[in-house]
Amino acid sequence: MRKADKLFQLTNLIRVKQPITADEIAGELGVSVRTIYRYVDDLSVSGIPIYGTRGIGYQLHENYELPPLNLTEKEIDALVLGINMVSTWTGDSLSEGAQSLANKIESVLPKHVRNEYSPIVYAPDLSIRENEREVWGQCYDAIKKRYVLQILYRTPDGKRTDRKIFPLGLFYWGGKWTLGCWCSLRGDYRDFRLDRIIEIIVTKKTYETTDVVNLQAYMASVEKSSS
Repeated sequence: MRKADKLFQLTNLIRVKQPITADEIAGELGVSVRTIYRYVDDLSVSGIPIYGTRGIGYQLHENYELPPLNLTEKEIDALVLGINMVSTWTGDSLSEGAQSLANKIESVLPKHVRNEYSPIVYAPDLSIRENEREVWGQCYDAIKKRYVLQILYRTPDGKRTDRKIFPLGLFYWGGKWTLGCWCSLRGDYRDFRLDRIIEIIVTKKTYETTDVVNLQAYMASVEKSSS
């Protein structure tokens, strides 16, 4: 990585995690503490309002703003690929967010980059069915607002079952989305494939996370069951 890129990365790291010590920065960037001291001196000489407090760490002046976005081709490829995937593989609300992000990024890129850039990495357009896309959006909003969901679900053997669930997270498994949740009927964590949800009702009743019912506990449960 070029030194200029390292300095930009250092500035951004301080802005995000300030105050942050030289030891912590060195660990993040994979360089020596002595190198961090030299980089900080270089930034100060170039006019970046960075200051350090003994025992606390480095900080930037509260009114300082980073210069316009300067992305490498690899970074642009990664962003474009991610934006395209989100746009076609999720629901309307997150797709809109992805497109808004794309517009913001494009607006701050230098004109020659916008004119000359052409993506070389593509993901297949796995646009989910309209019904599943709507379900995805309802689940996403319910997770954000902690709404209880009532669903009618088709099991793998074709049977139908009604469940009251506390949605915790959406997970993509290479072609299928699943909803990780706490199932009131089973009193345990369950996963439901979105393409098997026949009907979904957002109750607008909220649930509270507990030591048992929360995303981290769900993830631990999944990891335990797969080991």
